[in-house]
Amino acid sequence: MIKATQKPIEEIADAIEEYSSILNIGCGGCVSVCLAGGQKEVQVLNGDLKGHFKSKAVKKHIDAYMVERQCNLNYLDELDRLVDQYDCFISMACGAGTQLLAERFAGTPVFPAVNTVAIGIDREIGVYEEKCRACGECVIGYTGGVCPVTRCAKSIFNGPCGGTNDGSCEVSEDIPCAWVEIYKRLKFQNRLHHIYKVRQPMPWQNQIQRTVVQPAYARRY
Repeated sequence: MIKATQKPIEEIADAIEEYSSILNIGCGGCVSVCLAGGQKEVQVLNGDLKGHFKSKAVKKHIDAYMVERQCNLNYLDELDRLVDQYDCFISMACGAGTQLLAERFAGTPVFPAVNTVAIGIDREIGVYEEKCRACGECVIGYTGGVCPVTRCAKSIFNGPCGGTNDGSCEVSEDIPCAWVEIYKRLKFQNRLHHIYKVRQPMPWQNQIQRTVVQPAYARRY
């Protein structure tokens, strides 16, 4: 699931400084689960912003609103009745949701309140661990479920580099070497022969914006 963290209050306040009437829009999707942009976080941010501007004797009208998911146009139609009431929007969704909101309401400035930082898992409440870089070339079926793109500091596809030291990455002794972890996992699964299969380097795919269509729906488009 996408993970995000809130931007510094000063950065958000600076972005909306020239606007008087602001609508802060939360998202019930990923950012709600990772405690960055759900209903509670929207209310807390609004309180912080009001306090910030009050301390500067600046009058602002800041309201809150929640949508089910900002990354789906079907959930943005309900904002049609509100858009004319505000000078700008704050979005607490991920970067994708914020961009769709800005596209849907192109005449209204939209400012992100969070930074999208990772695709990861929940370790503890409020603690998330990055697991995926969305590279589009998933190989974890061959690496025992350990992602070499995310876990290896060099994103190496075929075995460890020369910097591995007693199971740790050369970047830091506190970081396990991804390929040592891959070796252990494959050995535990009796699939160690997979480590000898050489994988082609991953092609660079980030030059242009990508559109993802699930295969089952490909004929529809």
